Amino acid sequence: MSRRVVRQSKFRHVFGQAMKADQCYEDIRVSKVTWDSSFCAVNPKFVAIIVESGGGGAFLVLQVAKTGRVDKNHPLVCGHTAPVLDIDWCPHNDNVIASGSEDCTVMVWQIPDHLTLRSITDPIVVLEGHSKRVGIISWHPTARNVLLSAGSDNLIIIWNVGTGDPLITLDELHTDLIYNVCWNHNGSLICTTSKDKRVRIIDPREQCIVIEKEKAHEGARPMRAIFLADGKVFTTGFSKMSERQLALWDPKNFDEPMALQEMDTSNGVLLPFYDADSSIVYLCGKGDSSIRYFEITPECPYVHYISTFSSKEPQRGMGFMTRRGLDVSRCEIARFFKLHERKCEPITMTVPRKSDLFQDDLYPDTPGPEPALDAEEWMGGKNANAVLVSLRGSYIPPKNRELKLAKRNLLDNKPPLGPRRSYSTCESNFSRVTLEELLDEVKSLKVIVQSQERRISELENKLSKFTNGTA
Repeated sequence: MSRRVVRQSKFRHVFGQAMKADQCYEDIRVSKVTWDSSFCAVNPKFVAIIVESGGGGAFLVLQVAKTGRVDKNHPLVCGHTAPVLDIDWCPHNDNVIASGSEDCTVMVWQIPDHLTLRSITDPIVVLEGHSKRVGIISWHPTARNVLLSAGSDNLIIIWNVGTGDPLITLDELHTDLIYNVCWNHNGSLICTTSKDKRVRIIDPREQCIVIEKEKAHEGARPMRAIFLADGKVFTTGFSKMSERQLALWDPKNFDEPMALQEMDTSNGVLLPFYDADSSIVYLCGKGDSSIRYFEITPECPYVHYISTFSSKEPQRGMGFMTRRGLDVSRCEIARFFKLHERKCEPITMTVPRKSDLFQDDLYPDTPGPEPALDAEEWMGGKNANAVLVSLRGSYIPPKNRELKLAKRNLLDNKPPLGPRRSYSTCESNFSRVTLEELLDEVKSLKVIVQSQERRISELENKLSKFTNGTA
């Protein structure tokens, strides 16, 4: 008698859970621009959301820990003269973010740790080189100050943000609208999709196409393509019958996909989010109310469906937290920031574990904030993998795991040799010394309080003189 064998995987029981209302970001006017961008960018410090803004383009920056209702007068980052289409945090500096806009410019902003009371209107760098709107922004994964931008002019420009100059201009490789651009793990290649239904793998420094695939998905709707850690390419698109598809490709043999699955007939573009440490791809469709996730393995059938997180409200956009911002104490392997019409809702993906110890198998060393290269080294032809950091230092044991030890072993107490005394009485010497110490401490505190009161009254008198104009 045959029996079904269940595939063994530590991620087989990953489940999603939406945060409670008090842990969401309320009263946010999410942008209504018709552009297939995620509209949200997240790092361990900040959440950035593209919002509606009169008279130009703007995005909102909030501290990750500061949840709840957002004040309607909360300062914005507003320097563009047309709507913002895409934003991306720098992987090597959690206080730097880049934005692309319909005004054909790219702007780089410095966000202070303590957000100011006024809107930020002056970028640190303005990058001008596109003749049409800029809808794609992507930082280099390992090189410092290297930023890629792609516009509706079918142009890809790679910038040195440190100098504000373009390093590379790719102006002849695309003949139609570019849908998305993705770096590989060390930034030596980029993968693009465009309206001509082609997937291209490009060497940006050689300014040439390494390999391309025509009609990776035959439908007319937009495609997406991302590099995986092993160099393979994962794509989403549509079939001729407008069915949403996902596919896995080996660039060494682009003729046929390694795996191809049809999903459903919804209209929303599937935005793929890839976690290299767990080898899980999350698919979020614009206008959908669900997140599907798949595990990529070296064995056939290569793409394994895990589960679907479903909710009631459709998503306007989605942010994806880097591994450095996850709560490793709760075995959290991913966190999304789902944009509703008027709020942002965090969604956690968790692996159920009985042990409260740090899980080494779930959290291998992950790319940290330190760049591996300078822009000049990368332009010189050098490649380097990301500098990895351990997440063990951010592990905080839960309170119920803390072992509280008494100052002395109660079992060491010996019964008194003399007549039995009441436990409520104490030795007279101990009581007298302790009382005198407490009285001395109270007296010293009184002296400090009185001196501070005198200082406060003096400062108040000086302030009143200044305000009255008598000083």
